[in-house]
Amino acid sequence: MTLINVTADNFKEITGTGIVLVDFYADWCGPCKMLTPVLEDLATEITDVKIVKVNIDDARELAKEHGVSSIPHLTLLKDGVEVAQDLGFKPKEILLEWINSHR
Repeated sequence: MTLINVTADNFKEITGTGIVLVDFYADWCGPCKMLTPVLEDLATEITDVKIVKVNIDDARELAKEHGVSSIPHLTLLKDGVEVAQDLGFKPKEILLEWINSHR
């Protein structure tokens, strides 16, 4: 599976079912840029989890709704309901452990 770019218009449709990891990011954010290849690698490894990216500059209201105050901000959803949040860059192994602990 590949990373999915999501907008405010299609967020609920894409994140409404299953387990979804949402990466709230910005193009100007250094740690966000470091996290992208980690998430791409993770997306190929765990195909039962959707990994989506939301650009906070393009979806400010959506970021606000999810309590994003700093980035990268990761939110884990199950069937559209938030089950966990985490902040900052994390290596793949730590992210995988975090996701698995909330399945």
